[in-house]
Amino acid sequence: SVLPGCGIANGVRVGKLLGLPSFGFLFDIDGVLVRGRTPIPAARAAFRKLVNPQGQFLVPVVFVTNAGDCLRQKKAEQLSHLLGVPVNQVMMSHSPLRMFKRYHEKCVLVSGQGPLLDIAQDLGFCQPITIDTLREKRPLLDAVDHDRRPNVLVTVVLFGEPVRWETSLQLIIDVLLTSGYPGNPYGQESYPHLPVLACNMDLMWVAEAQSPRFGHGTFMVCLENIYKKITGKDLKYEALMGKPSRLTYQYAEHLIRAQALQRSWEQPIQTLYAVGDNVMTDVYGANLYNRYLQESSRSHPRHHQPGPGWEGELAAAAAARCSSVLVCTGVYDPHSEVALPSRDSIAQNVFHGHRDFSFDPALVEPDHIVPDVDAAVDLVFQLENFAPH
Repeated sequence: SVLPGCGIANGVRVGKLLGLPSFGFLFDIDGVLVRGRTPIPAARAAFRKLVNPQGQFLVPVVFVTNAGDCLRQKKAEQLSHLLGVPVNQVMMSHSPLRMFKRYHEKCVLVSGQGPLLDIAQDLGFCQPITIDTLREKRPLLDAVDHDRRPNVLVTVVLFGEPVRWETSLQLIIDVLLTSGYPGNPYGQESYPHLPVLACNMDLMWVAEAQSPRFGHGTFMVCLENIYKKITGKDLKYEALMGKPSRLTYQYAEHLIRAQALQRSWEQPIQTLYAVGDNVMTDVYGANLYNRYLQESSRSHPRHHQPGPGWEGELAAAAAARCSSVLVCTGVYDPHSEVALPSRDSIAQNVFHGHRDFSFDPALVEPDHIVPDVDAAVDLVFQLENFAPH
């Protein structure tokens, strides 16, 4: 006899025959499922195939977005309304911050927009201080009133691009160059600087305007260059999260496996299918994570080894592969003159990725290109010989 989902019968996985998934989906949201507040028609068709009559997903699904200006629950509610299916497993660019528990009890400076304090507290941070609060309570402005002096800041968390860039840039630099005591003179001994955690590295994003708008990645470029101009040294990040970082994909895999466990699906999750519309984030990130999975499986058997930082909070990667699926309903336009960067033209291409990521042409080649998310689901079901029931 064989355990459900674990055996082979006549060359076909028993799990496939029983409708037990050995794969999971990582869906980008904007450009794949919705455009702004409008659902892409193919999305509703796709999700009719992905859920049972009770509204439960037939395979593990995580929605992965680089957005970070709202609570995860709010994004899930918006998506549920737009798609007409219950959605709860949404991963924002800042979601992996839950793993940085050693900073949760500390006083941290948070930068971005939206309900920052609510977001930070939802992630586990007990003492977040916003740029606006710091500006109001800077010791330099009121050194006598000790009630207005903030606690020493030990970490900077960059959630997203702020509204007033000049204020945020000035005060973040103040915090980094005074080791958490803004208002004090800049110190030569403040390097290495305080830990910096950054979410969402997108240089630009597409809105209603005809041209792309500056994203958080552009703000980070400003911060990095100002810091280097002043100090002559590189700004260092404790962690970068949001696509295309490995941290984001490993956390997404963790959520996929947690779903499978919750549903008592005993079949190990072997393949992650990352469905997105952006070559430089979705395809690059999925292929980068796939490369990590291949290299780590070749170099040593994967088992959990608690390590420094976030890796001590997260089980080791267990998937065998991560496959990139590119759709044509968002950023990627198959009809443009340069639809995909070619190896021959690599020298002429401008890499819009973050400073700490190198441009490898192999990483921007999708495993599959399909018209839309409905076609992506059909393709994966066919590749996996998966027949939901």
